[in-house]
Amino acid sequence: MEQSNQNDVFIVGFVRGSHGISGEFKVESTSGEYEHFASMKEVALRNGRTGESKTFSVEYAEVGGRDLYLKLAGIDNPEAVQKYSKWEIVVPRENACPLGKNEWYIEDLKKCALVYKGKDGLADKSAPIKVGTITDVMEGGSGNLLEVLLAEDCDCLSSDVKFDSNGKIRTVYVPLKDQFIGKVDVKNKIIQLMHLWILE
Repeated sequence: MEQSNQNDVFIVGFVRGSHGISGEFKVESTSGEYEHFASMKEVALRNGRTGESKTFSVEYAEVGGRDLYLKLAGIDNPEAVQKYSKWEIVVPRENACPLGKNEWYIEDLKKCALVYKGKDGLADKSAPIKVGTITDVMEGGSGNLLEVLLAEDCDCLSSDVKFDSNGKIRTVYVPLKDQFIGKVDVKNKIIQLMHLWILE
């Protein structure tokens, strides 16, 4: 999954150091895929802490084993590469890794309403109830986790589930797996929760 903090700009990788003496960047892809880098003509490097950004033309991108080597115009030695160590590689949406079946961009999942439609702990066709809002997607040990800020006004959740010991609304994590998540509709910003107990 590729991520972003702006709607139409995606973080597709991170600078992990220099390679060789000609100014090649060693790149880690956020999606684990590298083929889409070959078609990029331009990328922006962005400092994730300060927001400073600089755009470069791409001279070439080559895959070597499990690494990607990226050569940007105007960066011609290892010392120049080091200035951008750990910076994000940012591109417009159309240059992000193409999505496969049942794949979504993290940015598109954020702010989706998590809704539950059901009785007896199983989702059905009854009216949907908003139980929370997706705030982020995290990597877990066995897959991705939806970070969910629970809805304060949700009647189907008890107060001890919705609130922590300090009286603040809880954030919970739901595995992004078929047994817990049903329909994902990013166009209408709705994600279906299959079981309420996963929020406890």
